[in-house]
Amino acid sequence: MCTAESFGKTHDFALYKNSIGCRVLDSIKAQADSGYQGITAIHHNSETPKKKPRGGTLTNEGKKENSRISRERILIENINAKIKVFKIMKYPYRNRRKRHLLRLNPICGIINFEA
Repeated sequence: MCTAESFGKTHDFALYKNSIGCRVLDSIKAQADSGYQGITAIHHNSETPKKKPRGGTLTNEGKKENSRISRERILIENINAKIKVFKIMKYPYRNRRKRHLLRLNPICGIINFEA
């Protein structure tokens, strides 16, 4: 698990672009939610769910593709929920910012060891 942080409110995709987005190998498959629209321009081996066209409907192939992506992404969302159990990501961190990753990385290590 790789972690990155920024000051203040920053969207996940902006944090991805500024931290590790250009350094991820193309052999690694990146699956993201619909908030990461445009990730294929940065990382060619990536998948995001298809959005319904404005005023239209999604095709059956698009629905099947979205359900396949969501079945694979549920594992990632479950790991995010496990991190939130420790409450370091659930609430605003009010201690020294320099120590945030120092405390977050052992928690991620515990979760990786558990899996």
